[in-house]
Amino acid sequence: MGSQEGAIGIFDSGVGGLTVFRRLVEYLPWESVIYLGDTARVPYGTKSAGTVVRYARACANLLIERGVKMLVVACNTASAYALDALREDLDVPVLGVIEPGAASAVTSTRNKRVGVIGTAGTISSGQYERAIHRLAPDVQVFSKSCPLFVPLAEEGWTEGDVPRRVAREYLGQLAEQSIDTLVLGCTHYPLLKGVIAETMGNGVTLVDSAESTAGVARDMLGAAGAGGHNAPSYQFLVSDAPESFARVGKRFLGCDIEHVEWVDC
Repeated sequence: MGSQEGAIGIFDSGVGGLTVFRRLVEYLPWESVIYLGDTARVPYGTKSAGTVVRYARACANLLIERGVKMLVVACNTASAYALDALREDLDVPVLGVIEPGAASAVTSTRNKRVGVIGTAGTISSGQYERAIHRLAPDVQVFSKSCPLFVPLAEEGWTEGDVPRRVAREYLGQLAEQSIDTLVLGCTHYPLLKGVIAETMGNGVTLVDSAESTAGVARDMLGAAGAGGHNAPSYQFLVSDAPESFARVGKRFLGCDIEHVEWVDC
């Protein structure tokens, strides 16, 4: 798994997985990465489990055809519904974002009261709660879907009165549950860390699943690629609207995306 050959493949339903991409590049700067945003079929969070599995398989197969050596499922909804199917289908390691986020939450909590926020699909799947309970059955989990956080992040409304009011509406009940750890169970949510942290208060640790996933990917691949002779390359693929992806993606990466390739998946 530490081979120099092949890039890390990562896919998401849209631009949100760029938070995972950014952390992967930070944690594994010697590795090439191919990112696929399934922008023609976004969002996954409102789709049925069977539909999400079908979309995830199409994305995974496209990346496998590009010769990736590892697949990272950056979409929380796809991680919830499709991870087992992809692991059965593929001969490369497959990593989702839920298990690493759950592990970080268990490590973080002191009072065994953890909150999880995400899309409707992720929350209704119950996968974060199950993943946390596999590691620590005595931890209480309080979940809340926060669908408006996604468009706020994509529109760049990450500060000010509007996101602050939305955060208070969504998180008010969670704040009353005496949780000391909150899992950001959607890849868009790190862009709203400021208002989320402000709403929850200083006593609550925010767990960024993107960061946790990048750390696990680094452990899985090891440091075999460090100091390689070839400079890493980064490719961005989308199933629709490359220009829009590049424009919105700049907010997630903090830099321009110079080339986005359209693909049919």
